[in-house]
Amino acid sequence: MARRIPVRGILRLRASGLSGNAIARTQSVSKTSVMDTFHAADEKGVSWDDVEPMSDSEAYALLFPERVHDGPVYADPDWEHVHRELARVGVTLKRLHAEYRDEQRSKGGPFMSYDRFCKRYREFTVSKQVVSRVGHKAGRIMEVDWAGPTMPLVDPATGEVSRVYLFVACLPFSRLSYVEPTLDMRQDTWLRCHVHAFAYMGGSTPCIVPDNLKTGVKGHPREGEVELNGAYREMAAHYGSAVMPARVRTPRDKPSVE
Repeated sequence: MARRIPVRGILRLRASGLSGNAIARTQSVSKTSVMDTFHAADEKGVSWDDVEPMSDSEAYALLFPERVHDGPVYADPDWEHVHRELARVGVTLKRLHAEYRDEQRSKGGPFMSYDRFCKRYREFTVSKQVVSRVGHKAGRIMEVDWAGPTMPLVDPATGEVSRVYLFVACLPFSRLSYVEPTLDMRQDTWLRCHVHAFAYMGGSTPCIVPDNLKTGVKGHPREGEVELNGAYREMAAHYGSAVMPARVRTPRDKPSVE
């Protein structure tokens, strides 16, 4: 349910002589909400004396009758479509929320926040018993890998073409991503990219989930513990993280970075 504008409090403070900016700060609402209340009250000829004996809900319904609904305030997107789109390469919940937001704005309707959008998608996956593509806790895991496609880098002076590799790190809950181009995939480059990713994201995560690439994992036997590269293990320990390589041929272990 959307938070309703505290119209009683706004009109009370307006009657006492406070400015719109001061009222917005005092009531913890936007300046737009304050101005909307002022315009609705002036249009309907409503003052603080009129709403003082009313409840908050009654005062809100008096000024904004078109916003009072018996059902949910926000229109839900087509969750089946959202779930299908998430299976496509490069599509994230952040991007789908932006499309939903733009569509609702074009219709002049309210739209849910990104956090609520993620929560409602999670509820959809539970109700339909489908595999949620957002099943992580915030700040717990950073998924890392080298991107499959490479990019050409052309020297403008000599015309020499070099191959550029892309390091990708992603926080699966928020889909916050970090991408760094490099000229090689050596171990020192791999470790340096992790350091830059942590700096970009503002901290480290308890778990790092890489693929079974040789710069990070020396061996992944069917039985027994995974053998990590020594330098990779030391780097992770320095940041208080544990390296948990994805299982062989199991892309769902790190779907966001994939």
